[in-house]
This record gives sequence, C-alpha cells and structure tokens, in this order.
Amino acid sequence: MSDTKRGDGADVRGLREAMRGQVLVPGETGYDEARRVWNGTVDRRPALIARCLDVADVQRALGFAVGHDLPVAVRGGGHSVAGFSTCSDGVLIDLGLMRTVSVDAQARVARAEPGVTGAEFDRATQEHGLATTLGVVSTTGIAGLTLGGGIGWLMRKHGLACDNLLSVDLVTADGRLVTASADENPDLFWALKGGGGNFGIVTSFEYRLHPVGPTVYGGGVMFAREHRRAVLEAFRELTRRAPDELTAYAAATAAPDGSPVAAVAACYAGDPAEGARLLDPVKAAVGEPLLDALGPLPYTEQQSRVDAGYPRGEYHYWRSCFLDDLTDAVIDVLVDRASDFWAPPALELIVEHMGGAIAAGDGAFAHRDASYDVLIAANWTDPADQDRCVAWARDTAAALEPHSRGGYVNYEPDADGAHVPGAFGDRLARLRALKARYDPHNVFSLNQNVTPAP
Repeated sequence: MSDTKRGDGADVRGLREAMRGQVLVPGETGYDEARRVWNGTVDRRPALIARCLDVADVQRALGFAVGHDLPVAVRGGGHSVAGFSTCSDGVLIDLGLMRTVSVDAQARVARAEPGVTGAEFDRATQEHGLATTLGVVSTTGIAGLTLGGGIGWLMRKHGLACDNLLSVDLVTADGRLVTASADENPDLFWALKGGGGNFGIVTSFEYRLHPVGPTVYGGGVMFAREHRRAVLEAFRELTRRAPDELTAYAAATAAPDGSPVAAVAACYAGDPAEGARLLDPVKAAVGEPLLDALGPLPYTEQQSRVDAGYPRGEYHYWRSCFLDDLTDAVIDVLVDRASDFWAPPALELIVEHMGGAIAAGDGAFAHRDASYDVLIAANWTDPADQDRCVAWARDTAAALEPHSRGGYVNYEPDADGAHVPGAFGDRLARLRALKARYDPHNVFSLNQNVTPAP
C-alpha cells in the first residue's frame, strides 16, 4: 500500500487543514481510543479516522476516501453488533462529535445529528413530555438504529424509529448533500426506512414526537429458571390480546447476580393503571417472582434500565429471527436452547412482541407483518468463551429456522451477505435498484450490504 493509501503525506495534511474536526492516523495520541467500538470482538485499525464536526467535514472525509480508493466505514454511536462502524486499512468517518438535538415542542418535531445517543435524545424530548421510538439500550446511537428499522418500547403504539422519520439530510456517494422525505426524493426516503447504511451518510434526522411520560408503567419481573415454559405461555396469552399501547418482551436471561432466570419486561404507553391490569395476570399465571420491578417509573429510566447489562468492550455475537406465531413447537425450542445456559457468559433468548402500528408503516423494513422477533444474544467477557458462545447462537438460530423467516438488520452478524436476503425479503430487488442509482460503485458496503443491480 502506498504512503497516501496508508493515510500519510501531503494529502492527509491537506485533509487536516480543510476539516474543522480531527484527523487521526495510527500511532497518534487518541487513535487507539478513537478506533474502539462497543463490541469487544471487533478489533480493527483504520488507515485514517476523520472525526467530523459538520456536513462539510463529512463531505471532505468521504471525498478523501473515494479519491484514494479506500474502504469507508461510518460510525454514529459505534454500537453495531456486526462491527460495521469501523474498518481495517480504510477511512472511518466518525460522526460521534455531531450531537446536537433541537426540539420544537409545539410542532412535536425533533431534529438530531447522527452522533446522538438514545439517552441524549430522550433527555431533550422528555423536557417537553414527548418521545419517539428508539432502542432499549440508551447508550446506542440513534443513526444505525433508525436506519435499520428501530425496535423499541413504543413501537406497537407509535411504530418503529424509522416510521417516525419526517426527513433526513444525507451525503451521497458522490458527495452531494440531499434531503429525503415523503415529498423530496421519496424513493430514497423509502429506502432509508429500514435499508441500513447502504445509501449515504445521514447528517441530520427529523423525527415525529408523541406525548409520552414523564411516567409510564414498565420495568420487568423475574422468575426462577424452571418457570421458563410457564413464562413463555403466559407471555403468549398476554400478547395475543394486548392493545397497541403495550410492548412486551419475554426472556430467558440472567439476573443481576448472573444466575439464569425467566423474565417479562414491558412498557405501557398509556394509563399506568391499565398497564398494571394487563400485566398482573402474567404474574398470577406463573407464580411467585424472584424480583418484581414492574410499576410506574420515569420514561427515561425505562429506556436505560438494561444499560448496565451491555457495557462497552464486552464481547457479543447475535442472531435473530422473525416469527408469525409463538407456537408450542417454538416454545419447545426456546426452552431446550435455554437449558444450555452456563455461567458466567450471559446467553439470552429475548422474544420481542411486534405488530400494532409496525404493520401500518411503509419503508424498506421487510417484516412488518411478523408477530414476534427472537433475539439470540451471546454476550461474554472471557475471550476463551468465544467459540462455544458463537456456536450456541448459531445452533439456536438453526433450531428456530423451520419456524421463522429472516432476521433483523441491526441484530444479524457480518457473514459475507448471507443474512441479506432474509433481512430485506421482498424489498431487496427495489433496494438493489435504488442502490444502483445512489451508490452504483458500492462505496457504502460495510453494512448488511445491498449490492447495486446491474
């Protein structure tokens, strides 16, 4: 590789002088910290890290990468499980310094830059008693989460995060700044609602907000591991009759002390008393809980209550699958696979209730008619556990495959495109045509990659 391609020389100096933000290359102070991402299994060394402060910085960094034929990685919050938010021997365009959130409470609209995390967004909007759907770990960046769909606690009432987009500004592969909305570049707007980072670098998101909080009924309840089947069956009954205001998850997971448990977590986006009325029968059907933390709580606490379970630097390998129904056969598989849990790795099976407003949305998110999504999450801290944790996740996905169809873009690992057909389903052909229009040379390939149509 030439000096220029390594990120040395006059061209790098020129980029430094042109950018308002920071340019880092290997060996410089701050480079090693800047290259690290949330998933500890991902250890890559970009040739150059461009820490952007504004749109012009993004355009200059992208132009440098394209001009030197270098791979491009784009990082918002850096929470990509698959490690797409960094690269080796390429240019990492880091948007983490672009963190402004502005709220128009009267119009119920928020505009946020791509480095914003869920916690930062929620703090700004909850000052006005407003919110929109974001993820369930508040340290996650809004950018990748939204572009991949955006599963979260408000999704059954208010749709996915991407369904609440009003417009986006993004830099395309040829360096142009364009706006996409229902009225302006509507095909591109459709693709950005679930198509991931395939079409450009978003520099601003505009979201629709809804009256939520400051108090909701939420939290979770934990039961002994031997109640897994009873929990899943009670969860099935709950979700089959649940109003759209209720989003609930069932899980085989770990208690704070690391011991395996069965759990139900929920958020009711309405009258807290009604939330309690809906969830009390679950506890009655299963038995005495080990821990009952269901009740009224601040919405910001609901959004951040599991943050400690997903710390930066821990190792992760995830899979997922969408289900049409939580059948007895599926429950059999989940109970059987959960019996393989061991300590200390935190293996989790999380059944996320879909439906409601999700089904009414439009966009590239392909599984709007699914009833459930299963997150198969292997999380560990000892590198020696990697092989068995990854094997467990893959074997679990294989066991569920006869009952499922496709996985969630933001959960699936990087496997040379193996998960792309399942993730995008019948949207893939349209996405490939739009990719050929907006990124014909596949500059933005570090994602669940949609290759351009011929």
